[in-house]
Amino acid sequence: MTKLYDSNEILGMQVITVINFPPKQIANIMSQCLVLGILGENDTVTLLKPDKKVENGSLIQ
Repeated sequence: MTKLYDSNEILGMQVITVINFPPKQIANIMSQCLVLGILGENDTVTLLKPDKKVENGSLIQ
């Protein structure tokens, strides 16, 4: 993710996540959600996000 996005760009961005997985230890932090993205060339990750603003927490169907 850090190859294509900087922290200022991500702040406030709506992205697709999974939040009903159990917490998991990743390095020295406890992760409580899974951010979805597409793995591209050179191990870059493009975030999945809605193309229009939606209500935060909306269900994906």
